[in-house]
Amino acid sequence: MKKDAQTDKKHFTDLAIKLGAEHTAVFKIDDIVFDPRTILKCMFGCSDWGKGNTCPSRPGSLKPWEYQKIFERYSWGIIIHSTSKKVSQDVSFAIEREAFLKDYYFAFSLSDCTLCSECAGRRGAECVNPKKARPALQSVGIDVFKTVHRLGLPLKTLQSEDEEQNWYSAVFIE
Repeated sequence: MKKDAQTDKKHFTDLAIKLGAEHTAVFKIDDIVFDPRTILKCMFGCSDWGKGNTCPSRPGSLKPWEYQKIFERYSWGIIIHSTSKKVSQDVSFAIEREAFLKDYYFAFSLSDCTLCSECAGRRGAECVNPKKARPALQSVGIDVFKTVHRLGLPLKTLQSEDEEQNWYSAVFIE
């Protein structure tokens, strides 16, 4: 199948909206802000640290600066925004698959994992969905705030737990 990046970008963003994303943005790799300090928020701010199967604390996980070298090999991708964590992840998986089928064989999704109602890692067990579980953008060293603001997408620091949360996923496409 012949790839046409311009046509495919529109196809992927239209598909993401059709599947439930509230906003999408096409990014160039230079739009992605990498910052290794994101691991501090994981280590000292996330209750999943040391438990989650997609967590940077798991044995053998790459460090943010190692992930950066990998993701900088991509040329573009799609950011997906939703106020539903599950929708954000489901849409990113669908776009990853669609991109793969269009011969972007290195397409790869990042999203906060919500595949299971309870993460097996929290119980000390092995992941039951290792082929689908993906790390979150921040856990691979991406500054989500700066990145999405660069792309004109909404995100603010929550002042209380009652506020609606924004969820972001991304599909990196070659």
